[in-house]
Amino acid sequence: MVALVDCNNFYCSCERVFNPDLRTVPVVVLSNNDGCVVARSNEAKALGIQMGTPLFQIRDMLEKNRVAVFSSNYSLYGDMSRRVMLLLSEYASELTQYSIDEAFLDLNGICKDDSLHAYGKKVVRAVTKGTGIPVTMGISYTKTLAKVASRFGKKYKGYEGVCIIDSEEKREKALRQTDIGDVWGIGFRNRKKLNYYGIRSAWDFTQKSERWVRQILTITGVRTWRELRGENCIEIENLAEKQSICTSRSFADAGIASLDVLEEAVANFASSCVRKLREQGSCCRAVTLFAYTSRFRQDLPSLSVNRTFYLPVPSNSSQEIIGTVVKGLRNEWRNDKIYHFKKAGVILWNICPDSAIQTDLFDKIDRNRLKRLEDTIEAINRKNGHNTVKIAVLGNGKGWNLKCEHISKQYTTNLKDIIDVKLK
Repeated sequence: MVALVDCNNFYCSCERVFNPDLRTVPVVVLSNNDGCVVARSNEAKALGIQMGTPLFQIRDMLEKNRVAVFSSNYSLYGDMSRRVMLLLSEYASELTQYSIDEAFLDLNGICKDDSLHAYGKKVVRAVTKGTGIPVTMGISYTKTLAKVASRFGKKYKGYEGVCIIDSEEKREKALRQTDIGDVWGIGFRNRKKLNYYGIRSAWDFTQKSERWVRQILTITGVRTWRELRGENCIEIENLAEKQSICTSRSFADAGIASLDVLEEAVANFASSCVRKLREQGSCCRAVTLFAYTSRFRQDLPSLSVNRTFYLPVPSNSSQEIIGTVVKGLRNEWRNDKIYHFKKAGVILWNICPDSAIQTDLFDKIDRNRLKRLEDTIEAINRKNGHNTVKIAVLGNGKGWNLKCEHISKQYTTNLKDIIDVKLK
């Protein structure tokens, strides 16, 4: 049996951990630059607040209903996720983290089938008590069915946070009540395609033949079809890796008019992309830099930068990729007018595994020495904290940082923000 543990309304729950007064108050968390709603508590959902709604459209409604509004605090969320995963690892022979708020647990040999529910409740209580984050556990034969079970565990309080699909009767009942678009791995486009063929529920999908599924959704759809039928065939590490990685930001107010500040911003975007690239064990052959002014400001000069650079050898080196981006920006910079750049970003693409690199006989870079240096810096930062050692052009972010007027404190990662307890 496999279990999926999913944190409930994770971002909102993190904000509530250190502010208990918010536990019965509607809470929303905003995207970068305080643009749109990206997380909602159940109370906020009950008010009809939709995911992705721009803040300016509902500002009056939020104030009227006394909704607590927070900017995204990724330092807090990342650390709370680490604490949840650390606790979960004590209750399974194997843990695979799937996202910041989800993890699969291998329960084989942990306990007998008739005590799974009691064991699940034990895990849920331990995590909730140990971190303050409420979680739901779905248990079944496959990861996809465990995802389905987790949805029902969240929806119905009678499950007490643990829902198990362990019989054919339960599987059929759950799949009949699950919209095909809510199945893990289907997505919006495939949902429309399947609806066209009259498939509305997950159960309808399982009644199709494997040959038909392969023809419509290829081998990826077949794996989902098999999982829904009870055959465990999806491994997280075998899921398709990203074929492109992008980090971009919109800048607050009028934008950025200084080359030094824009250099620092795109260098940080490139650094973020490289970190994700290295995490999935890949290298890239091409880097795209883009930056443009606001198309809505007719009173200001307009300029658009979009350049692609091809690396001589596939790389995941921060120094090489950041250097490429910064040099490219300097070559594109124009001093004839003052341009206010409203958005910029970096895309890494043409990605390949770092174990299958075609080298160049005339390469001017000592790749082995560069790799040793990158690995050393990564080890230092892993031990002492993010960006303890970094490339100088990354700066401090003060000139371009995101707008975050509603951000909470970094209670668990910054000593200046630690909670003070006064004893009388």
